Amino acid sequence: MPPILLVPIAPVHRELIPPLASSLATAFHSSVETTPGNGFDPSIAFDFGRNQYNSTAVISAALERFREASGKILCLTDVDLFVPVLTFVFGEAQLDGAVAVVSTFRLNETLYGLPENPRLLEERLIKESVHELGHTFGLIHCRDYNCVMHTSTSVEEIDVKGAEFCVGCKKRMAN
Repeated sequence: MPPILLVPIAPVHRELIPPLASSLATAFHSSVETTPGNGFDPSIAFDFGRNQYNSTAVISAALERFREASGKILCLTDVDLFVPVLTFVFGEAQLDGAVAVVSTFRLNETLYGLPENPRLLEERLIKESVHELGHTFGLIHCRDYNCVMHTSTSVEEIDVKGAEFCVGCKKRMAN
């Protein structure tokens, strides 16, 4: 499998990077490196009308900034992401492309008025990161509710799905 470059984009929960990198290495049987510092300033993707960051613009900025990189690129941030047709997204990826982005903003229990839960935040981040990187490997949404590639439009849906690929998605990844 190609290497994965993990790109923190401030603000970011840096304590989540080591367990995320380890989980991605296991899920994709690949090496994972993290860029030092921050990848780039996310303000280029800020939409004043929505008070959110356009995830597609983040992907474009990453493509430009890391055009010499080989393998897959996962940008990690804590800003609120959107695509124009949706209220928000947990992440976005180029289907069969190089770059994905995931945000912890809506994965955090504190957004919903609940006490902080670092373990749950980490689990959600890992699932969404594997999911978005799966898209970069050409995988589409899966009908299997336990598969990490099953679509999630709420944190509750993230919580009930598994963190691994189903048999069918594993086969597609191998091809």
